[in-house]
Amino acid sequence: MYWSPQETDMSQLFEIHPDNPQSRLISQAVAILREGGVIAYPTDSCYALGCLLDNKSGVERIYRLRNLAKGHHMSMMCADLSSISIYAKVDNRDYRLLKSLTPGPYTFILNSTNEVPRRFLHPKRKTIGVRVPEHTIALALLAELGEPMMSTTLLMPGDDFPLNDAQEIRDSVKSSVDLIIDGGACGLEETSVISLDGPEVVVIREGKGDTTMLQ
Repeated sequence: MYWSPQETDMSQLFEIHPDNPQSRLISQAVAILREGGVIAYPTDSCYALGCLLDNKSGVERIYRLRNLAKGHHMSMMCADLSSISIYAKVDNRDYRLLKSLTPGPYTFILNSTNEVPRRFLHPKRKTIGVRVPEHTIALALLAELGEPMMSTTLLMPGDDFPLNDAQEIRDSVKSSVDLIIDGGACGLEETSVISLDGPEVVVIREGKGDTTMLQ
């Protein structure tokens, strides 16, 4: 059984090299995820919170931590395009765009397949947000895990910007997550969000990813 933050008032913290992640620490982080844990980890846009797709209690913990309204959509963090195609319907247009913009700081809204639990879908349109990060630690976690993570920006209630320093994250979340991965500062800007669930490509949110080619 992994170390539990409930035994103290602070989350566990791993310092992982942003360019050459230590495989031992990546394996330990994945073990925490597989045993029902919630982690804070760096991405190519900003720090994020993550847990496994089937971890209902983990998702509920993330909702409580961020004080999210019921129905707020988390994104599915995928290792590559083949992972996306399992959970989202991708036609030729979508594939070309995904291939040109992944990995990168983009979230794509796509029509879901039946592999996605109903609680993660838009209640009316049956869509899911997916993305492939361009960050060595995030990709190492996904490669070791062998499946996507449910993920959302580590933006605390009342804050204007995501937390970006591991020690500040630890002081803020205390024992609300099981593990914080310190991979150094990674940014304060959320992903650009692009909707591909209709006939037109629509930029829903301008973020870190350049969308000028779509306008």
